[in-house]
Amino acid sequence: MRHEPSTEATRARQNAEAVSPARRHLLLGAGATTAAIVTMTKPVHAEAATTTVPTSTAYAAHVPPPSVGQSPWGDVLNEVITAPVSLRPNEQTLPVSPQPFTRISSYHAHIYFDEDNHHKAALLRQWVLERFPVELGNWNLEPRGPHVTPSFYFGFTNDLLAVIIPWLQLNSLGLTILLHPNTDDPRADHLDYAMWINRSQPVNAYRMASHVEPHEVEKILPNTHPTIVPERG
Repeated sequence: MRHEPSTEATRARQNAEAVSPARRHLLLGAGATTAAIVTMTKPVHAEAATTTVPTSTAYAAHVPPPSVGQSPWGDVLNEVITAPVSLRPNEQTLPVSPQPFTRISSYHAHIYFDEDNHHKAALLRQWVLERFPVELGNWNLEPRGPHVTPSFYFGFTNDLLAVIIPWLQLNSLGLTILLHPNTDDPRADHLDYAMWINRSQPVNAYRMASHVEPHEVEKILPNTHPTIVPERG
């Protein structure tokens, strides 16, 4: 005579099937009761919540021993605080008249990049040499001169200013670009007469000369051969 499984046994088998195959085999083979199965199938996080970390494994801060000796800076507590001498031109005394714009002999554009956006700089460099007669410099993978990050530069003559500035504004690809004139004051060119496209960044030009002779002012010798006329709307 065939006996139907009891309701309790059926419920036990259903609960067992809800767990992993390995645990189901163990539970069914051991003849675990419904209560045992339900207990063992409690969420793991519920058990973990009651677990405490032994005191021996608790985090202990590491404090290095104090240094022994005297500071090389000496007595700075009583140091007299004074304003530094201004390095900006024409601010020692108020100028009588504006500077002539003819002091500017040419311009430089410095395009900065890093390991995350160098591909954008490479594309912009290609666009420039295809479209403008400029003096294109090296691809600098390390800081060079007053520039504190990788960069490349191109120089251009004054007659291209009205075209190149708006072109770079629209085609910067989000890169930081420094534009500065070339006068007889290289330090002021980089720090005071400069303009930026997108964000600015530090320029280490404080040790640059504040005056050079006329023959030392930057000259532009184009080395590109553009084949594309800049796009027009």
